[in-house]
Amino acid sequence: MFVKKTKVLQISLVAIFSAFIVELIFGLISNSLGLITDSIHALLDSVVTLILLLAVRIANKPPDKEHTYGHGKIESLGGMIGSIAIFLIAIFFIYESIQRLQSPVSIILPGVFAIIGGLYTIGVDIFRIIILQRSIKKIGGTTLKADFYHAFMDLGSTIIAILGIVLVSYGFSNGDFIAALILGVLLVILSLKLMYKTALDLTDIISPELVKQVKEIVVNTQGVVEVKAVLMRKSGETIFADVTISLRGDTSFDRAHEISSMVENNIKNNISNASITIHFEPDWNDVPLNVKISEIAKSVDGVKEVHNITSHKTKGKTYSNLHVMVEGQINLYSAHKISETVEQKIQKSIPEIEHVTIHIEPYLMIPMNLNIEDKITEEKIREILKKYKTIKKIGRIVSLNFENILKIDIDCSFDKELSIEKVHDMISEIEHTIRTQIKNAVITIHPEPI
Repeated sequence: MFVKKTKVLQISLVAIFSAFIVELIFGLISNSLGLITDSIHALLDSVVTLILLLAVRIANKPPDKEHTYGHGKIESLGGMIGSIAIFLIAIFFIYESIQRLQSPVSIILPGVFAIIGGLYTIGVDIFRIIILQRSIKKIGGTTLKADFYHAFMDLGSTIIAILGIVLVSYGFSNGDFIAALILGVLLVILSLKLMYKTALDLTDIISPELVKQVKEIVVNTQGVVEVKAVLMRKSGETIFADVTISLRGDTSFDRAHEISSMVENNIKNNISNASITIHFEPDWNDVPLNVKISEIAKSVDGVKEVHNITSHKTKGKTYSNLHVMVEGQINLYSAHKISETVEQKIQKSIPEIEHVTIHIEPYLMIPMNLNIEDKITEEKIREILKKYKTIKKIGRIVSLNFENILKIDIDCSFDKELSIEKVHDMISEIEHTIRTQIKNAVITIHPEPI
C-alpha cells in the first residue's frame, strides 16, 4: 500500500510540475497575469504534493521512543504548511491584481499562447483527478485525498484563468486582472479552509458520529455490560481508540480477555484503519450476592479457597456465612487476621451486609496426578466404616496416594428415610474418625439412599 501511494503521488507531482512550467512560460509570453497566477498556484500545488509525498514516507516510519503513536501527524503538519503558503501567495496576487486594475499595462499580447498553456494544465488536472480517484477507491488514504482536493482546486483556478484570457482576447482588457483577482480570492478561501481542517487535525478533533458508532459497536458486543469511556484521536491514516468497558464482576480473566478481543475485532471490522486499546472494569450491579462475597474473599492475601457461602435476611438486615481455607501450617493468630481482613473487606464492599461469620479451614492442595492406589489404606478404611451401624452398605473405596497426600473417595448407602441433615452429621463424624487415623487425607464421601 505504501509503495502504491508513493507511486501515485510521484506521478501527480511530475504532472503538476510540468503544468507549472508550461503555464509560466506561456503566461510570460502572453503577459497574462491570470495564467502566471495559476502557474504559481501549480507550483505551490507541486510543493504541497511533494510535502504529502514526504509525509507518506515519514508517516510510514514505525513508532519510536519519541513518537509512540507513530508519525502520522506529519501529514497534517505538511497540509498546514502548504495551506499557509497558498494563502500568502494568494494575498500577493490579489494585491497585484488591484494594482494592475488601477494602473493597467498598456500592451497585452494575443492570448493564444495563454489559452494553449491553460488547456494543457486542464488536461493535467483531469489526468491527476482520474488517477487519484481510482487510487483512493482501491487503497484509500488521507494523503491521496488531499492531493485529489488540490487537483480540483487547480482545475477550477485554471478554468477561471482561461476565462480571463478569453475576455482579454475579445477586447475586455481588464478581464485578465479581474480573473486573477477572483482566483486570488478563491485561493484565499480554499487555503483558509485547508488551514482550518489541518489545524483541527493537529488538535486531535474526531467526528462525534464516529465516536457514537464505536460506542454502539462496543455495547452490542456480547458480554459487555456498559461502555464507560471512548477516547479517540487520528494520526495520519490511523484512528486510535482507547475504550473502557464494564464486565460482570465474576467474569474470569480468560473470559474478560476473550470479550476484549471480540470488541477489538468488531470495531476493526467497521473501521479498518483503527488501532484499538481495551480496558475492562468489574461491574457488580447484576452479580449475585454470594458470587460477590466469594470474589471479595478470594482477593484477600492468604485465602486459598472459599466455599459454602450462605446469605439470609432477617428484619431487613443481611447476614452471611462462608468457609475460608487458609494454609494449614500457619498459626491461629495469623489465620484469625486473614479472617478479620476478609470480614472487613466484605462489609466495606457490600454495606448492606450486617454481619459476616467466617469458618476457617486448613487448605490441602490436591495434586492433579494421583496415580498410586493404596490398597492397604482402603482395607483400613473399610474396617473403620464397618463400626458404623447406620451405614447400610459400603460401596466403592478408592484411595490414591501422591507423595504425602491421600485422596480418598468413598461410596456409602444409608436409610433413604433419613434427613439430609442427619446424613451430613454422620458423614462429618466418619470423615473426622478417618482423619484421626490416617494423616494428610482429603476425604469425599458420597451418600446414596437404600
